Amino acid sequence: MPPQKPQVLPRSKSMVERLNLLYGAFHGDDKVLIVISADPDAIASALALKRLLWRKVSSVVIVRTNIIKRPDNLAMIRLLKLPLVHLNDVNPADFTRLAIVDSQPHHQDSLANLKFHVIIDHHPLGRHDAPFQDIRPNYGATSTMMTEYLRAAKINPNQNLASALFYGIKTDTNNFVRQGQLEDMRAFRFLFPRINQTMVSKIENSEFARTSLKYFQGAFNNVRFNKDTAFVYMGKVDNPDTLVMIADLFMRVHDVGRSICAGIVKDQLIVILRTVGRRRNAGRLASEAFGLFGNAGGHKGMARAEIPLSNLDPKLLDKEGALERFLRRRILKQEQVQKTGEDASANSPR
Repeated sequence: MPPQKPQVLPRSKSMVERLNLLYGAFHGDDKVLIVISADPDAIASALALKRLLWRKVSSVVIVRTNIIKRPDNLAMIRLLKLPLVHLNDVNPADFTRLAIVDSQPHHQDSLANLKFHVIIDHHPLGRHDAPFQDIRPNYGATSTMMTEYLRAAKINPNQNLASALFYGIKTDTNNFVRQGQLEDMRAFRFLFPRINQTMVSKIENSEFARTSLKYFQGAFNNVRFNKDTAFVYMGKVDNPDTLVMIADLFMRVHDVGRSICAGIVKDQLIVILRTVGRRRNAGRLASEAFGLFGNAGGHKGMARAEIPLSNLDPKLLDKEGALERFLRRRILKQEQVQKTGEDASANSPR
């Protein structure tokens, strides 16, 4: 049976109402599995949900679906003393409730056969039949949402949890350069007096591993600039996080307003997009350019596409340079479509 239309909590619900509905999704004897694709926002959000469920369920286990290689993520896990095991190392059938935060089941094929009961996320909405769904794409970070839940529950987060949530908001809004709004700033201000500033500084300063340097060298050698867009195809890389770091790095170049970094990770083509500017939308570009081939989408300022290589024409993989040309053509085509639509809208009679 196809998923029902998701019953997402309406914006009119107060945080106390949302909290009560969240608690109503669990029972005292539940064994809860929280699934994340581990990054700072996801880790912090999972810890916050675990704190909310303390003494309200039988047990809570947090698992990750990804391989963690980014130094800041590793530093965060080490400093928080978080025993984060991989989903493959547990049996989901041993748990009575499954929750996912800072992501949605359709983002990863490996989650397709799991039945989630709780989804809390700030990414654009997919179609799911989870009984409890709180999805707010207008928020800059899921950590903001979880901070609001803690405040509604009158829980004062300890230093570790406050620091994790604080850093989660910092990273997902890029210090409010990317999408963020008043709620993100309110959560940020609430958390700041409660954080361990030394811990946050150690996490922030753990940016690159030595093994990443070879990829940066390749990116500098192969990047192409077209007006204010930086585009680089990296070929095979060890981890999607490498592509994220490179895309973010080129956004720091003075006159770059959009950065696109793509590469092959195992059996997938990954495309990372970053943009700034009122008229640009990275999520829409990713969805329209690559949604036909795999999972694609995101926010206005940041997005990604994950395309199984089996969904692509084999000729793209056999001929040198073909895949890079394919990516550039898809992006250019959708840019032209969007520009035509904008011009038509601007010239239409009012």
